[in-house]
Amino acid sequence: MKSRCIETQSLWLSGLACFITIALGTLNTATQAAEPASTARYQKILFLGNSITLHGPSKKIGWEGNWGMAASSRDKDYVHLVTRSLAKSSGTDPTMLAKNIAAFERLYATYDLQEHLQDALAFHPDLVVLAIGENVPQLKTAEAQATFQASVEKLLKQLQSDNQPTIIVRSSFWPDQKKDDALRQACQTAGGIFVDISNLGKEEKNYARSERDFQHAGVAAHPGDQGMQAIAAAILKAIQNK
Repeated sequence: MKSRCIETQSLWLSGLACFITIALGTLNTATQAAEPASTARYQKILFLGNSITLHGPSKKIGWEGNWGMAASSRDKDYVHLVTRSLAKSSGTDPTMLAKNIAAFERLYATYDLQEHLQDALAFHPDLVVLAIGENVPQLKTAEAQATFQASVEKLLKQLQSDNQPTIIVRSSFWPDQKKDDALRQACQTAGGIFVDISNLGKEEKNYARSERDFQHAGVAAHPGDQGMQAIAAAILKAIQNK
């Protein structure tokens, strides 16, 4: 009788262990299934900016890169730092499109979005990073500021496709209150997240000229590796806190 009791107890404990194992396995499977939805939500990233975002080789100014001026290599500009960080956190490599729209900055009042941004509009990103302002002419009047703001609002509206992308708009690396205020207001109208990096341009260590010598002063005035890292960190923080 004693032997049978021990055998029954052993079977009961074995069954309990099996139940716990199955339950934990089901829980882990459910957790793993839930993770991709949150960590891999950004599969298509669009970066719109100026030379800080992307600039091809130019012998005239001594720039040989084909990435964000004036990072020392492609993997050290803010575009690739942000993309790589998001890929690491999600475990998948997102599709990325970086486009220089300096022409929009200079001609914002008459810029034809449909003509010049066909590839960006057809991309249908789920994350948009707008990094402009540095090439915008000085906004000397309230009317000029309002026109610039309206042009940015129009641009962001065009990018708000059916999948309703997350929109990040950063202030200028070379801070300018009127330009940055217009960018901030346009961002708010679009329901985006404004990232203020105005303090970065106030620190000499963030300029490329503080890291190495350049032939052209304009190139040297761009963010260097440290400045690019700081820009990327600010954008990533905004995304993570969303």
